[in-house]
Order: sequence, then C-alpha cells, then structure tokens
Amino acid sequence: MSQEHADSAARWEDPRDTARLLTTCQDRPGIVAAVSGFLYRRGVNIIHSDQHSTDPEGGRFFLRLEFYLPGLEERLDELARDFEAEVAREYAMDWRIVPARRKKRMAILVSKLDHALMDLLWRADRGELHAEVPLVISNHPDLCAAVESFGVPFHHVEVPKGARAPESGALAEHEARMLDLLDNAPGGPVDLLVLARYMRILSPAFVRHFPQRIINIHHSFLPAFEGADPYRRAAERGVKLIGATAHYVTGELDKGPIIEQDVIRVSHRNRVEELKILGADIERQVLSRAVRWHLEDRVLVDGNKTIVFA
Repeated sequence: MSQEHADSAARWEDPRDTARLLTTCQDRPGIVAAVSGFLYRRGVNIIHSDQHSTDPEGGRFFLRLEFYLPGLEERLDELARDFEAEVAREYAMDWRIVPARRKKRMAILVSKLDHALMDLLWRADRGELHAEVPLVISNHPDLCAAVESFGVPFHHVEVPKGARAPESGALAEHEARMLDLLDNAPGGPVDLLVLARYMRILSPAFVRHFPQRIINIHHSFLPAFEGADPYRRAAERGVKLIGATAHYVTGELDKGPIIEQDVIRVSHRNRVEELKILGADIERQVLSRAVRWHLEDRVLVDGNKTIVFA
C-alpha cells in the first residue's frame, strides 16, 4: 500500500464521536467567539477550524469546524437544539452538524465512457471515498458487467431516441424512472448524484430534486468550450492546455458553481483522440477530488461560487 493510499484510508478511521459543524451567515464581529464559546461550555474539543469572509464589512462568513465530543450520538440532538437557540438564531446562520462516521449515499449516472465511473467505484471500494454506492444508472447497457463486478446494482434506463428533457413542466418518462430509483434505492434515498460522463442534459425539474447535490465532470476547463465535443473544438483552436472541471449542476448547462479544475499541457502534435486520452486522466483526478471534498463537507456554496476548505 502506498503512503498516499494509507493516509487516505486512515482518514476514515475516525472516532465515532467526531463531527463537523458548517455555518454560513452575514459577517460581523463575534461569530467565531460565539461558536467556540458555545462548544467549549459543552466540553467539545475543536480538532480543526477553517473560516473565510468574502468582505469583513458586510460580506458573507463561512466556517467549517471538526470537533470531538464524547457520547456524540446520544448528545447530538441536544447539541443541535441548543446551538440553534443560543448561536445560530442570533447570527441568522445557515448551518448543519454532520457526524463524520456516517457515510453519504452516492449514486452515479454514466453513459458509455467508463473511466470516471471505474475510478469512483474503485476509490469507494478501497475506502478512499467515504461513501456507499447503492446504484449506478446508465442510458446504455454496456457497463452492466463492469459495475456489478463491484457488487453495485446497475440499472439501464433507456432514453427514447431523439427525446429531450423538457424545459419545464412534468418530468420526461426516463427522468421520472431515474428519480424513482434514486428515491427508493436500497437503504433509502441517495445523498449525492455524480454524473461520471453522463452524456444527457438533465431537465431543470430533475435538478431541483437535488439542490447542490449533483456533481458533473466537464471535459474542458470552463468557461472555455462549454457544451458538447470540447476536445475537437480545442484541437481546432490549437490550444496549448486542456483541462477538466467538476461543478455542481444547475438549470443552466455547464454554468453551476465550480468545485475543482486542473489542466495538462498539449501541443499541435496531439490529435483529437490523443487529447481525449490525456483528458480522461485529468477528468478522473478532478472528479475524485471534488467528490471527496463534498463527501467530507469541505464545500460551501456562495451564489455561483464555492468556498472549498481543502
């Protein structure tokens, strides 16, 4: 086992009494003191703390705390109730407390390309991603055997030829079927939906079911080359860098808040197929980092931007 993998696996050997507190509110003096004082009075040990202000004079304030509290499971409801009454209400906070030991339930949507999908399944299977994968959904049957080799149920939801997701109104039949699978997955509804090169546009009605809980990997360094076939367009423009972008999905195509990006240098010698091979590796890395940060509650959304405490 490499040191990198050992460090990643060890991350999830968390004591059962560790949790994360995430808060967002208008910035003003005293927020950190109020939060830390509240936790201190209850015997909480703060393990790690990150904070960010968009503007110290009237901006937004973001805080992520990791803490340890003996008997957390038994005391969690009381802690949350008291935090709301004594701190959150005064500062008009959006906040949540997340026990670190609880795995999020991550479903994956994919079409025919398997590189991003296989990477996520491998990392989840090895414990590098703190997630359960209750199902994979695809609009093609090709990857059934590969997915089921990980012990993960595979569902083929065919999209009628020429069908497009509606701009508004009722969900298309195939989207309604996917939503039923996701809401009734074994063990309960999913917490996160990852588009691992799912080559269909989801309707705004579908996206609204998972606000800030759908992560897409786009095979381009956004905002350059939005939409389809970016590697071909990059080759036509003679770019010297290609990249990948992981972002939350919104009702606008490839416009959601960006979580992570990376690039690799290329040249005029690289044909389109070579760009796709080079790009696939960047896609895997970018998507896995974005998914891991989401699973670890390291991403807070600020309008159409993100605050990432990585």
